[in-house]
Order: sequence, then C-alpha cells, then structure tokens
Amino acid sequence: MNSNLSSLAHNVQTRLLGLLQLLGGTFLTFVEATGQFAFFTLRAISHVFRPPLYFRQISRQFVDIGYYCLPVVGLTTLFSGMVLALQSYTGFSRYAGGAESAIANVVVISITRELGPVMAGLMVAGRIGASIAAELGTMRVTEQVDALTTLSTHPVKYLIVPRILAGVLMLPLLVAVGDVIGVFGGFLISVYRLDFNAANYIDQTWKFLETIDVVSGLVKASVFGFVVTLMGCYFGFNSKGGAQGVGAATTNAVVSSSILILILNYFLTGLFFGAK
Repeated sequence: MNSNLSSLAHNVQTRLLGLLQLLGGTFLTFVEATGQFAFFTLRAISHVFRPPLYFRQISRQFVDIGYYCLPVVGLTTLFSGMVLALQSYTGFSRYAGGAESAIANVVVISITRELGPVMAGLMVAGRIGASIAAELGTMRVTEQVDALTTLSTHPVKYLIVPRILAGVLMLPLLVAVGDVIGVFGGFLISVYRLDFNAANYIDQTWKFLETIDVVSGLVKASVFGFVVTLMGCYFGFNSKGGAQGVGAATTNAVVSSSILILILNYFLTGLFFGAK
C-alpha cells in the first residue's frame, strides 16, 4: 500500500516538474525572443539617424514600396469604397428612406480613418513584408550578409535602414492616394448605381471631412509602414536553416505584421478619438 502511494506521488511529482519545466522553458524563450527583437529595433532606429545613408538603396526601396504597391492598394481601396457605399445604403434605407447625405459621410470617414490605412498596411505586408523577409533571408543563408561585413559595409545601414525609411515615408503617400480612390469608388456607386445627385454627394463629403480624419489615417500609415518593414527585416535578417528557414521567416513576417497592424490600429484609434 505504501509502495503504491509512493509510486503515485513520484509520478505526480515527475509530471508536475515536467509541466513547470515546459512552462519555464516557454517563458524564457519568449523573454529571449522579446529581448532580441527589442535590441534589433533599437539598433535599427539608432542607425537611421547616423551617417552614412545609402541613397541609391533608399531610392530603390521607395520605388519598390511606393510605385509597385500602388496598383494593389488602389484596387483594394476602390472596391472597399464601392462595397461600403452599397452596404451603407442597404442599412440606412431601412431606417431613413435612403439617407443620401449619410452615405457620403460614412464612406469618407471610414476610408480616411480606418479602411485606407488598414487595408494598405495589410496589402503592403503581404507584398513587401514577404519580399523583404525572403530577400534578406536568402542573403543570410547564402552568407551575403557576412560578405557585406567583410567589405566594410554595415549590413544594418545597407539593408535595413533604407527599407525602414521607405516604409515610414511611402506608406502615408500610398494611403493618401488610396483615400482618394476609395472615396471615388463610393462616389461612382452612389451616383451611377444608386442615382444620387453628384454635386450634393461631393458637397456632403467636403462638409463632413475634417483634418483629423486624414491626419489620423496618415499617422497610422506611417506606423504600419514601420511595423511591416521592421518585421520583414527582423525575420529575414535572423533566418536560419536554408530554404525552409527562409520560408518560415517569410510566413512569420507577414503574419506578425498583420496581427500588429490590427492591434496597433485599435490603440491608435483610441489615441485619436477615444476621448470624444
């Protein structure tokens, strides 16, 4: 009887220790990863404000992020504005007999505050975040990053700083263009499908639009651009394990960027409009 109790107690103790070891290992791994990411972020930011800057690399990233992402962002915001106008009309027609003026208000505030920056951030994360992680990951596993150090070129300044600067500066421009295209999409549906008066729609849009609506969206876009490029650079720069590691880095960059965009969008919205 005593031997059975001792064996049971030993098994319980072993399983409990195993569980604690698993939890402790997971926590330590999380703390280590958080510390590495924080150090990488501070290192990247510090090099942004220290010369030299590789302007050819910066201009190349401007083109990659700004020019090549414009069709994706434009199509996304265009159809978002169209769908938003249709859905708003469906909802308002149940209670306000159409509420023509309200449709313009809903479209412009939704596009400039939320849909414009969020959709642009997600599209850029899928296109540029994956591209950055794959490119840097390939350079890492093929030892091209080490070759830069051998050639007395700082890899952070040459590879990471241009991408972060381009993300922070170009994504607000993409969102500004996307806002115009999204509002235009709502205008097209409202005027040519719902038979609204074009002059009245434009007048209501200008009357309801405020500076804070546009500014908040552009600030969000700048933050999202920093997040997308930072996550792509981090996972790509620290990838290991050949082709499989590059694939994992690409996936992690896109997923983490998308999640952070949605989380930060909530906090930034609360910062700009939470007190109202």
